[in-house]
This record gives sequence, structure tokens and C-alpha cells, in this order.
Amino acid sequence: MDVVFGRDPFLNALSQILTTSDEVERSANTQARNYVRDAKAMGNTAVDVKELPESYVFVADMPGLKSDDIKVQVENNNVLTIGGERKREEVRDQTNCKYLRMERFAGKFLRKFTLPSNANMDVISASCTDGVLTVTVPKIPPPEPHKPKTIEVKIA
Repeated sequence: MDVVFGRDPFLNALSQILTTSDEVERSANTQARNYVRDAKAMGNTAVDVKELPESYVFVADMPGLKSDDIKVQVENNNVLTIGGERKREEVRDQTNCKYLRMERFAGKFLRKFTLPSNANMDVISASCTDGVLTVTVPKIPPPEPHKPKTIEVKIA
């Protein structure tokens, strides 16, 4: 078994558990196959989530990906989905190429987050700079507390 440095041991173990042969995956029914595919994709997508006073911020490393390769969506009015696919680079001259080790993740990636009720779904923004995707979900400001209304008492 290879020892991989710099990766969360839990994610490494999950990836090894979910690694199945193509034959086993093909023999599974469609629901099971989709579940395994999504579980693999989620296990390979690490995201930092921060809560700031004015927003929620999701940060994920997306090295080498173009904006067309990344999808950020809101499903069911409160589920933030970050997904896409990282393709393995094609080797043009197959005759002289032999991989000694392949550790970089290639394939689908996916993460889903249920957003809280104070998330403003209408102004979510996403940007990818230097291979780091940042999705910002602003918070809806809390309502102003009701101030008592003073009514002038007239003397008749």
C-alpha cells in the first residue's frame, strides 16, 4: 500500500474503499452505480467553509480547471452544488510513455451543501483565481426590531 503525504487520511481511506473494478461497477444496478460515482466524486472534493458576519464562503482547490469545467448551482432553493469534471491529459506519443505513478485526481467532482434560511440565493457569486474557487453566499440581514409606536394622547 502506498503512503500518500499531504492528503487527509480519512479521504484517502474513503477513496480506497470506493475504488471498485469497472466490472463490479458495470454489474451494479443504475441506482447503485450512480451512488458509487457520486460518493467517489464527493470523497475527492475538499472544500473549506467559512462563516463571516455578512456571508458564507466556500473555498475549493481547482488546479488546472477552466471556468467551463466548473458548475456552481443552487438546487431545491437551498442546496449549493459545486461540481464538474477534471479530465486526464492525453498523451500524444503513447509508445514512449509509461506512467510510473498517477496520484492526481481525474474524473467527476461534486459537493453539496444545504444552505441556512438566512442565505440570500439571489446574489451568490463565484470566482476562480489561481486555481482556487471561491463561492460567496451573502446573508440576508436580520429584520429591524420593531420600535414601539408612541400615540399622542389628546385631552378633550
